[in-house]
Order: sequence, then C-alpha cells, then structure tokens
Amino acid sequence: MQVVMLSKACIVGQYQTKLEQIAEQPGIQLTVVVPPFWRDERGVMPLERVHTSGYALLVEPMRFNGQFHLHYYPTFGQILKRIRPDLVHIDEEPYNLATFLAMRAAQSVNAKTVFFTWQNLLRRYPPPFAWLEAYVLKHANYAIAGNAQAIDVLRAKGYRGDARAIPQFGVDVEQFDIAPPRDASTFRIGYVGRLVEEKGVDILLDAVARMNASSELYLLGSGPHKANLQTRAHRLGITARVHFDLPIPSTQMPAYYRQLDVLVLPSLTRANWKEQFGRVLIEAMACAVPVIGSDCGEIPNVIGDAGLIFPEGDVAALHAHLTTLHNDATYRAELGKRGRARVLAHFTQARIAQETYRVYREIVG
Repeated sequence: MQVVMLSKACIVGQYQTKLEQIAEQPGIQLTVVVPPFWRDERGVMPLERVHTSGYALLVEPMRFNGQFHLHYYPTFGQILKRIRPDLVHIDEEPYNLATFLAMRAAQSVNAKTVFFTWQNLLRRYPPPFAWLEAYVLKHANYAIAGNAQAIDVLRAKGYRGDARAIPQFGVDVEQFDIAPPRDASTFRIGYVGRLVEEKGVDILLDAVARMNASSELYLLGSGPHKANLQTRAHRLGITARVHFDLPIPSTQMPAYYRQLDVLVLPSLTRANWKEQFGRVLIEAMACAVPVIGSDCGEIPNVIGDAGLIFPEGDVAALHAHLTTLHNDATYRAELGKRGRARVLAHFTQARIAQETYRVYREIVG
C-alpha cells in the first residue's frame, strides 16, 4: 500500500516516531511531505530531522507559511503524480486550503483520502473556508479525529463518512521515561506550551503566589502573552520564583519534564477554542511526573484517574491541589505511576500508529 502523508506537524522530531512505527506495519510504503519550517505566534519552528528511518521524508516549499487557513504546498500535485499512491493522509483540518488542494490532487490520481481534525467546537466559517470544508466533508473517504467531540462536530456539519477518534500523536515511552528521584529542597511546578491568554497561565501564577517560598514555577514556551505574564509575576511579588524558559528542541523535552515535581495545564474555554487534547500531559505522565489540569475540553478525558482536575479559572482549587502534592511525596509518586500506566495503556506512539494503520486498511482494503 502506497501512502502519502501531508503534515506540517511532523517537522517536530519526537512526532516522527509515529511515522517510523507506521512504516513498520505490513505492506506499507510511506512518504511524508513536510515544510522546511512552520511559523506561528511562538516564532519559527524549523524541521527537526530526528526519526526518519523506514519512510521517505520530502521537504517541500509551502506558500503562505504561518497562515493556518491559507497555507498550501504548490508541488504536492506533482508528487502524487509521480508516486501514484493508494491513499493520501491529509494531516490538516478540513476547512484549510491545504486540505482542499491536497484532496483535489489525490482525486486526480484516483487515491483515497483521509483527513485529520481537532476541532471540538461547532464553528461556522465564512466563505471561502465554508466552501472548502463542505467539499472535503463530502468527498473524503475517512476522518480521523483527535477527540470524540470532534466527531460530533463533523456529524453536525453533515459529514456522513467513516470516522474514528485517534490522537494525532502518542509518546515514545522509551525516550519519555521515568524521572529519577529528585532533591526535595524545592517544589518545581511546570507549564509547557504557548503563552497565550486561553492557556490560563495567569491562573497558575496566582496559585503559585499563594505557595510558600520553596515552590518555583518553570514556564517553557513563547507567545504574545509573555510580557503580560512577566508583569503579573512582578506585581504578585514572585519574579524570583518564576522562570521563563525559551522553547527547546523536542528531543530535550524528556529531560525538561523529569526535573519537575508536577506539570499543570490550566486551560480556559473561550468562544472560539477549548482544549483539544493537551499533549504535554501525556508526555509528562510518561515520565511519571504527576499532572494537574483544568476541566477545559478534553483534559479530563486525557488525565482520567491518573492526575488531578480543578474547575477552570478556580485559583483556590488549583492552589489546593498544588499544596496537596507539595506536602505529600508519596501521593506524588502514586500519581506518577498511574500516569505512566495510563500512557502505556492508551497513548504510546506504537498504539497510535497501529490504530492509524487499521484505518488505512479499512479505507484501501
């Protein structure tokens, strides 16, 4: 089975382990098309060539790089004419121009198609994006959704094809392994992700300000809200206890998680967004780092009983969870074990690859 995947997400080195796992499945010849970089509010993220065995990785130009809805790959049609795949996996939302053009290119070589979606809110888009989405939903052979609510959204928009909920990426549990015991002189609280208002980092700062001086906060990420967060930390009088760390290569993330005592994802629902998965949760859980998440979107379903949940925006509840973990190392260790076990059961890269392969077989036969 010849499969061509189009995915800007796969510029991330750690995500490429899924591609290696898919390529190991019986009868698969996989080609993955990625851009040389992707630009968003965090800055420019270059391609990381880390896990590239067993499949062909093609780096192709992208027009309108950084424009989520408008970017596309001008050479993609030529690639499909050369390879003549059985299946094209479009790792993009159905309302994007890249998805529409890739689907048209796939149709021109009689290839089957599958697209991916995270969108767990029923949002209506203006033309031409509504037209692009309608075309994709009508003509796609299959949809992979990152969460169950995204399938509900597809159905509400009229999609009648086959669909399955599979997270976009899992975790390579050999690289994201268990954290060794750490010096307990400080309690290290972490956040990893975009520094934007909807991620709720303001709430986390407020909660940390109520903790004693032995608690430190490590924020890894970038984004337009960073200056506001720095100002807030100064106003709260905790500047010395808050560390703003710049993004690092994905291969260095396991070591970053392992120096934390807890990871927090305090996301806030907005009219046009709610948390669609929270990949940092499963990465930390794989390292046996306990996690705390708000009840925003998919977070409770990802954490299950392997971590702590608080009502989004509730500073007091978050502070109470942090205090509990600060004071009880045994409970921290127990949650860490549960988190690792949950990842092994549901969120390994191998499991995600196998489920994706089953979708391929359903489509192509």
